[in-house]
Amino acid sequence: MKIEDQLNRTIHLKEIPKRIISLVPSQTELLCDLGLKSALVGVTKFCVHPHNIKKEVTVVGGTKQIDLKKIKSLSPDIILCNKEENTKEIVEACELICHVHVSDIFTIEDSLELIKQYGDIFDRHKEAGEIIARINEEVADFKVFIKDQPTLKTAYFIWKKPYMVAGSNTFINYLLRLNKFENVYEVSERYPEVNLDKKHVNKTLQVVLLSSEPFPFKEKHKKIFQENYPTAKIVLADGEMFSWYGSRLLKAFRYFKQLRLNLHNDQLY
Repeated sequence: MKIEDQLNRTIHLKEIPKRIISLVPSQTELLCDLGLKSALVGVTKFCVHPHNIKKEVTVVGGTKQIDLKKIKSLSPDIILCNKEENTKEIVEACELICHVHVSDIFTIEDSLELIKQYGDIFDRHKEAGEIIARINEEVADFKVFIKDQPTLKTAYFIWKKPYMVAGSNTFINYLLRLNKFENVYEVSERYPEVNLDKKHVNKTLQVVLLSSEPFPFKEKHKKIFQENYPTAKIVLADGEMFSWYGSRLLKAFRYFKQLRLNLHNDQLY
C-alpha cells in the first residue's frame, strides 16, 4: 500500500500497521474515535483524551522532546507526527525506527483529508467516513448560524512571558475567521510576540480570547488584560476547540455557538 502524507512524503506499507505511536494529542483522540485505541502503544504526556489514555498506554515524552529508546523498545509499525507539533529532527529520528506519517493542518479541509488518510492507512474507512460526514454537518449548520452575526475585532493569546498571539498561517486563525472574529494580528505570521504596554495595545479590540493552552490562562490573568483593553471583553477560551483538529471538531462548533451567544448576552453588540 502506497500512502502520501500531508507533506507529500510517500510511505510504502506492506500491511496495515498494528502498533501505533502518536506524538500529537489531537491525533491520539482521533485514533481512539476511529476505534484504534487498542493499537496504540505510545503517546505523549500531553495526550489527555480519552481521559485515561496515559494510564493505559506508554508515555514516550512530549511533542518536542521524546525518548527514542523507549519508542524503539515499543517496536512500532508507524509513528504519527505533525509538522507544527513535532520538530524536523524528531521526524528524522523516528524515520530510523519505522514508518512516519506527518500531518500539516491549516483548514478544516486539511483535517478531513487527514481523517480519510487514517481511514486508508488503518482500514477504518467506515469509521472515518462517518466522522467526516458528521463534521461536514456541524460546519454547514454553524455557517448558517454565524452568517448574520457581526464581525468582532479579536486577539487570541496563546502564551505569557512573552505574550504571544495566533497570527496568520495557523489553524487557529482559520477558525477565528470562520467564527467572524477579525484577528487584528493576522498581519503577522504564525505566533508573534506582542507588547502589552498601554502605549502599544490595539485600541479597536472588542474581544480578547485567552487560550487554555499551551499556556493555561485562568481567571486571575484577566485583570491585566482588562487594564490594557478596557473596552474589550476578556474571555477564557477552550484552546482544544480552537487548535485541535480531527474528531475534536465534532464538539467545536457547538462550543463556538455558545461562545457567540455568551458574547451577545453580555451585550457586546
